[in-house]
Amino acid sequence: MLESKIVENLIGYGISRGADFVEIFAEDRASTEMTMIDGRVEVASSGREFGIGLRIFKGEQQVYAYTNDFSEKQLSLMLDRLIDALEIRDRLERSINMVNKDVKNSHLIFFYPQEVSKSEKVKIMRSAHEGAKNYSNLISQVVIRYWDYDQKIFIANSDGLITQDRRVRTRLMVNAVASKDSEQESGFFGPGAAMGIEFFNQVDPYDAGVEAARIADRMVRADYAPAGKMPVVISNAFGGVIFHEACGHALEATSVAKGASVFAGKIGEKIASECVSAVDDGTIPNAWGSNNIDDEGTPTQRNLLIENGILKTYLVDRFHSKKMGIQPNGCGRRQNYKFAPTSRMSNTFILPGKYLPEEIIAATEYGLYARTMGGGSVHPATGEFNFAVAEGYLIEKGRIAKPVRGATLIGKGSDVIQKIDMVGNDLSRGQGMCGSMSGSVPADVGQPTIRVTELIVGGRSK
Repeated sequence: MLESKIVENLIGYGISRGADFVEIFAEDRASTEMTMIDGRVEVASSGREFGIGLRIFKGEQQVYAYTNDFSEKQLSLMLDRLIDALEIRDRLERSINMVNKDVKNSHLIFFYPQEVSKSEKVKIMRSAHEGAKNYSNLISQVVIRYWDYDQKIFIANSDGLITQDRRVRTRLMVNAVASKDSEQESGFFGPGAAMGIEFFNQVDPYDAGVEAARIADRMVRADYAPAGKMPVVISNAFGGVIFHEACGHALEATSVAKGASVFAGKIGEKIASECVSAVDDGTIPNAWGSNNIDDEGTPTQRNLLIENGILKTYLVDRFHSKKMGIQPNGCGRRQNYKFAPTSRMSNTFILPGKYLPEEIIAATEYGLYARTMGGGSVHPATGEFNFAVAEGYLIEKGRIAKPVRGATLIGKGSDVIQKIDMVGNDLSRGQGMCGSMSGSVPADVGQPTIRVTELIVGGRSK
């Protein structure tokens, strides 16, 4: 994307002006987004993003700027502004040996999205629509969203690194609304992967529609959930969103380095139940949150965050690594060239335990079974959360008794992971978009079925 001479000149100039570190990030991204409402395509757009970002460090400060102008003159001017912004006055003499580093690709793509016509993508959406609409006569609306992108990135920095990578992702999102009498409930299912169109050889769009409609149909027929403190069994896959939001963000260097995390300074300490181990793994082939390298050029890796309840490490990007005394571990991520990278999760999940899901239900005399989680909110500094249960069931005498709706789970992440007393063997992951100061990035959440001994459940009577 950039001539090697321009790269060398820019980095050399930034270092000579006194910057401790200079980084160049360039991106060329093609994407397609389509929306279908009740079987009719309402939005269909394709676009291309092309830009470059410059970042410099000086001491414990960093500044970042971006542009669409790739000329050496414009980039030099932008670099001058960054140096002036940090009020750097000293000049340095330092030779830099730039070395191209090849990236090993762990995410094979067979059918690149841009090589497939929009009409073929519409067929995928129509199949999902039919799966949802045909599920029940209570389904009153179906909205299908399709999204793919093909991103090429270029990274160079004053440590001498020059590298490039290509990422492809595809996702289908189905939202079904069920209506009964004067009430409505919705169901959502949104599978995705770091794959091309071959993804739909693994995930049947029709079945994706059925799953969204099943949740909506089941919940609109359900009674309202009771309120109070009780044991809660949380299902696998997207159930891991609670760990992601209430605990995972508190393990990112973005908050830990500032002391704004409940887990700051606790490496080697017991922070969770002994049956809880958790990882963040950006290396899983073709997983939604995986990359070969992060957005700083560091190879992704499998980071063991918690082992048998003991905190083992944090997610650390380049900027925070020196302050924390921990090497960058492949988690520097950004939405696109308009954002500076920071520490972010990739595929984050609780590792499997020894119980069958049925055993966990059978061991629970009374409580709530949260089969599908919805959205929620989290206070990042404290880990206090409030999550909606998209699909819930009451547990009575060790059996799933009846569906209930309107339940919310209220608690604090650091407390919840200490109250997990049973972990299932049915690990699965779900897909989502994670937002933070470096924008919105694809992330997998996951877990096996788990039981929390006590949680506040918000509900109401019908």
